[in-house]
Amino acid sequence: MAGHSKWAQIKRKKGATDQKRGEMFTKLARAIQVAAREGGGDPAGNAALANAVQKAKDARMPKDNIERAIAKGTGADADADAIETVVYEGYGPGGVAILVEALTDNRNRTGSEVRHAFTKSGGSLGEPGSVAWNFEKRGVITVDADRYSEDDLMPAIDAGAEDVSVDGNVFEVLTQPSDLTAVRDALEQAGVEIQSADLTMHASNRVEVPDDKVGQLMNLLETLEDHDDVNAVHANFDVDSATLERLATA
Repeated sequence: MAGHSKWAQIKRKKGATDQKRGEMFTKLARAIQVAAREGGGDPAGNAALANAVQKAKDARMPKDNIERAIAKGTGADADADAIETVVYEGYGPGGVAILVEALTDNRNRTGSEVRHAFTKSGGSLGEPGSVAWNFEKRGVITVDADRYSEDDLMPAIDAGAEDVSVDGNVFEVLTQPSDLTAVRDALEQAGVEIQSADLTMHASNRVEVPDDKVGQLMNLLETLEDHDDVNAVHANFDVDSATLERLATA
């Protein structure tokens, strides 16, 4: 069975050539601004900012853009002050718990559009706390399991990783949020190529999704992730890897 990491890997491969770089940079800059505003402009003492900056670097966002976003977040920029973090909780097709992290300057608009996305795909938006209990903030690093073995990931354990597991053909390395950078650095120094490294809300249990609900669920997740105000989407689904591959190429 496979979950969010496997689906993310498939989407990266599928969208590598047609990704809208401008829209992606806008989302990344907004995340940097909010992280800098809430935790200060020094990535060394602000794990959320360090993560946002690293994601921007991984996306090849220009250094000047990153520095401007940090300056906006720590300064008196009116646009940065207007942006707030909002978390939406709900259930998707098959009873899958979904957390949606948004950065918005209009929570009424964003909330209405997120609710519409859930309803249109056969899901339902819930009350605060309805699914959050199933998720914990963790650092998650993914590595191609076709290229590396579990032994290759031992430097991650030595650097403080909590667990290493396989999700389809993807290794997931789980860390405490504060250990994410150190574990990533340890793997890279050992010559292991990282697919992704992110602070995420990690599900404590997963829901196996019936075959007739998988398409609806993936459409909902993609709709949410493509929304301009959505910064991250987390879900606790289990779906067969072959089914995910088939849907991605359909």
